[in-house]
Amino acid sequence: MPNFDFIQYERKGAVAWLTINRPEVRNAINSQVMRELHTGIELAEDDEEVRAIVLTGAGDRAFCAGGDLQPSTQQFVRDFSRMDLPLVRLITKATQSTLPIIARVNGHVMAGGMALLSMADMAVAVDSARFGLPEVKIGMFPLQVDALLQRLIPRRKMVEMSLTGEPITADEALAIGLVNHIVPAAELDAKLDWLLSRLLDKSPTAVRLGKQSMEAVADMTLQQGLTFMAQQLGTMALTQDSKEGLAAFAEKRQPHWTNR
Repeated sequence: MPNFDFIQYERKGAVAWLTINRPEVRNAINSQVMRELHTGIELAEDDEEVRAIVLTGAGDRAFCAGGDLQPSTQQFVRDFSRMDLPLVRLITKATQSTLPIIARVNGHVMAGGMALLSMADMAVAVDSARFGLPEVKIGMFPLQVDALLQRLIPRRKMVEMSLTGEPITADEALAIGLVNHIVPAAELDAKLDWLLSRLLDKSPTAVRLGKQSMEAVADMTLQQGLTFMAQQLGTMALTQDSKEGLAAFAEKRQPHWTNR
């Protein structure tokens, strides 16, 4: 197990929890945090017992307040000839992961935190959370965030949030599809457990292949997507889990998944 400075990695049954552990700066991220999250996802993927990842922040103030802008971090000092920046690598790793990632939004989500939220497959949030892209207020712009966010929410809302820097409420985030569920803070973990329970009893093979397929067709034309999905359906039918699922249905019993 690697030694992490800024995140906590914990196995809870079949779920790997990745917690940004910087509550004193509202879980702001820097290059090291992003590298540690990348490593955490890899650890979860390498563990055959892990079926899902939960991404959250420490405390109850913020899920992630965005990039750490303290002068000592030199946040924008980098080799601009390189395209594999830490956030780009992290987003790529998360969106291509074979494990479902659920964001447990325990507080406000701002700036780069919106990228972490958007790279997750699902999100459960406290109803007091606010979501925003305030970069324009300091003479910057959520460029990398918008590249991901435009795949998730209506474009006009993304443009409004980016150009004005004004945050939205949890109710608005739910309405535009930024999160799946919002609940009072006292009910956050119960709702998360509810969602996980409906995920973990399904075929891990079907979830894995399905997640990969959904990501693959995101940028395809309709015809390309239909053809690709037909091929994937044929592949899925060859798995042990598919055969077990059909047998269990016919025999009116619970399936026993093999993850194969």
